[in-house]
Amino acid sequence: MSESSAEGVVNAAAAVASATGVAGNWRKVTGVAGAAIGVIAAGAAAGVAIERMTVGRGMRKKARLALDSTGPYGALRGTPGRANADDGTELYYEVDEVEVEAGVSPRRRRLFGRKAPAPVTVVFSHGYCLNQDSWHFQRAALRGVVRTVHWDQRSHGRSERGEAQVQDGAPVTIDQLGRDLKAVIDAAVPEGPIVLVGHSMGGMTMMALAAQYPELIRERVVAVALVGTSSGRLGEVNFGLPVAGVNAVRRVLPGVLRALGQQAELVEKGRRAVADLFAGIIKRYSFASRDIDPAVARFAERMIEGTPIDVVAEFYPAFTDHDKTEALAHFADLPVLVLAGLKDLVTPSEHSEAIADLLPDAELVLVPDAGHLVMLEHPEVVTDRLADLLTRAGAVPAGATVGGYGSTSGTAQPG
Repeated sequence: MSESSAEGVVNAAAAVASATGVAGNWRKVTGVAGAAIGVIAAGAAAGVAIERMTVGRGMRKKARLALDSTGPYGALRGTPGRANADDGTELYYEVDEVEVEAGVSPRRRRLFGRKAPAPVTVVFSHGYCLNQDSWHFQRAALRGVVRTVHWDQRSHGRSERGEAQVQDGAPVTIDQLGRDLKAVIDAAVPEGPIVLVGHSMGGMTMMALAAQYPELIRERVVAVALVGTSSGRLGEVNFGLPVAGVNAVRRVLPGVLRALGQQAELVEKGRRAVADLFAGIIKRYSFASRDIDPAVARFAERMIEGTPIDVVAEFYPAFTDHDKTEALAHFADLPVLVLAGLKDLVTPSEHSEAIADLLPDAELVLVPDAGHLVMLEHPEVVTDRLADLLTRAGAVPAGATVGGYGSTSGTAQPG
């Protein structure tokens, strides 16, 4: 999820919780929150109001169920595995192995030519309030061609809730996520060259890995892709809001999130009650294209819906504290792809440009008409540039690309 979409979850939940008549301080806190940060949902709410005048609730529910039943997004599965983080949290990952055949498969030949790729493992790290399935299109394109590892960050997807968070109430830090990634690499890729790919919080996780384990980067990492991410100064992002609105959000949001996290059961009911508004907020902060495939939009919505509000709350402060600018130096001698959507309201493309300025040999790709979930919105672009990165890393023959895979326009069929 976009970090901002999580704020939308909080707004909607807070409004519903206030409406249910919860007494005392809880009502006061959520009421103030709704007034202060409700502006985030304003555009989405207007669209939902118009839709409600033309489309009945039953019809909208049927449409969501139809999309859920027919959409194959997120259905790819690999060989499961589990790694233990340094605090005991069990982290879930899946491995897609290279096809083992006599000769070269037609699929591998189509993507990369006749020469078999080097034994490289590509490790994908997902963003906040998402899970490993957010890389669906890239996983489908590379499946059987190169070894890949997809993992769920702690408290996301199929990984366990953070042990330190549950038992000790410890805050989540980006440094902890870097150590989690190291545990996954130790379990799933104990040897051999690695390509690191991360979106949003996943890219930050990779920076934290580099800061704490520079020898791993130096000895084993052969290429890096940073998608829609930031090395710091996220506290300055305005999420497309006017100055007064964003200042109000920054002032009250940490306290509101803590309060919401303490009322998780109530808030989860509220999220379900405002599903239409919630979907509009997600679409605004995840995508920029007007013709995004409704099944893809619904797929993103399902992933974000699956993140409990107390997880949203315990992760959020880590982004304000995040500053891994110095860690980027560990990627300086590697082939690096820096990619972002030009209309990303969550980690604006200026943050990617700042990363590229510090890595002058990196390829910077800014995708027009793309928001925060660029790998779902324009998967053919992201997949093509990842294939090129593998070529530059020496993992595949020169000249290999994956052109046009996975268009998500409203008329396209899922890959």
